[in-house]
Amino acid sequence: MSKFWSDIVHKLTPYVPGEQPKIQNLVKLNTNENPYGPSPQVIAALQAVANDSLRLYPDPDSSKLKGAIADYYGLQPNQVFVGNGSDEVLAHVFSALLKHDKPLLFPDITYSFYPVYCGLYGIDFELVPLTENFEIDLNDYAKPNGGVIFPNPNAPTGIPMALDSVEKLLQTNTESVVVIDEAYVDFGTDSAVGLISHYPNLLVVQTFSKARSLAGLRVGFAIGNSELIEALVRVKDSFNSYPLDRFAEAGAIAALQDKAYFEQTRQQVIASKATLIKEMQHMGFNVLPSGANFIFASHPQHDAAELALKLREQSIIVRHFKQPERIAQYLRVTIGDEAQTRQLIETLKALV
Repeated sequence: MSKFWSDIVHKLTPYVPGEQPKIQNLVKLNTNENPYGPSPQVIAALQAVANDSLRLYPDPDSSKLKGAIADYYGLQPNQVFVGNGSDEVLAHVFSALLKHDKPLLFPDITYSFYPVYCGLYGIDFELVPLTENFEIDLNDYAKPNGGVIFPNPNAPTGIPMALDSVEKLLQTNTESVVVIDEAYVDFGTDSAVGLISHYPNLLVVQTFSKARSLAGLRVGFAIGNSELIEALVRVKDSFNSYPLDRFAEAGAIAALQDKAYFEQTRQQVIASKATLIKEMQHMGFNVLPSGANFIFASHPQHDAAELALKLREQSIIVRHFKQPERIAQYLRVTIGDEAQTRQLIETLKALV
């Protein structure tokens, strides 16, 4: 700590991202990255912008990308906001839409960046416990609040909420913003984007990092009522006028355009997930229902931390969360490609 720090710095507990190991030849199943590379059309688009235009600033409004996202979802460009990864988008959401007198509500087991944002922006919040089955109970959110946010599917559990339940939540929360964080929605969960026209307080946040294999480009976006989007733009333009560079915008547009590649790789991940769940259940694992590109699993006879260490010794990395205590015996395992999935299965068979 330093005497030169601002007071708020002393109070912050920063988010800890998943390990990005420097060791080569590891089966990396710890950060929910897509095992398949980006579309060839994306690579071509990136090569096309590697020219003299890089001396110029990018479009501060990212209007072409906003237009492409709006066309994809049948919306208007003024209903779209883009940023440097969904984490930056979420940061602006917390600042622009979720800081009120009443507490923000989100699950006690969820994306661990949420309380970090609250600490950074001085937002009062309340953790709402998940049920014994790690599910969201809608009745727990039927009370005055300054906003509601949760991932769907949830993270790190992977459990999806049905679209009719999302709508019930919106019907009981009409006086505050409801943010649905859909980072993993393309792997088996219904999106709430179709509800936007019916609920002006709904904001849906998505990313190009997962299903579109662009974690390295950092592109995220939010979709909602134009008044919500305007608030995000006002915050963004008070923070960074150029959050997306020319490569990011070109790559994201190309990824949206190659629908066939998106569908092919998405289905491959879903198929590998089904295989992994079946095999792990045969080994005695308790695997929670997953609408994501990862699974959350525990074994009654094996300590999760020790199992993660043994997997690492076999050059396979998965994610173990020590806190909160309720999930200390679970491992979060990213779905790899077919070869990685088979290697994980065979290694687990030898260990358990």
